[in-house]
Amino acid sequence: MEQAYMTINNILVNLINEIWELEEKAIITDEFRDLTNNDMHVIEAVGTGDGRNMSSIARKLNITVGSLTTAMNSLVNKKYVERRRSEEDRRVVFVRLTAKGVRAYRHHEDYHRQMTQAVLDKLDEAEVPVLLKTLDALSDFFAGYSKKKES
Repeated sequence: MEQAYMTINNILVNLINEIWELEEKAIITDEFRDLTNNDMHVIEAVGTGDGRNMSSIARKLNITVGSLTTAMNSLVNKKYVERRRSEEDRRVVFVRLTAKGVRAYRHHEDYHRQMTQAVLDKLDEAEVPVLLKTLDALSDFFAGYSKKKES
């Protein structure tokens, strides 16, 4: 069991670091060289569609609206997103992706699709539920750890 623990620990630590580094290399192409990994995750949280309000985007990213405003200012200046105030309540700001932002979103989405498919291609049907259970346990740990840190 000790060997399994050490192997799993090493894989998780290395995987988290590699995913972050490789994702940045994969998604920051010539077309999107002005974006950071954080920018790309804000774009992902905005999503496609008619737009979302700043509070819901900040909640999804688990950051403050103030931090999101700083990131959003940069993305507006780079022409990836646009803001508009609500007609009903001028305090509410909606954000949506521009055509350039949608291209970046699709590019990032494609990287995630390739990464996920590469894992699925290595598994047979019986192994998929085991992986799902494992990833669910990991997700529960992160969610619980995050809540513990907040209190």
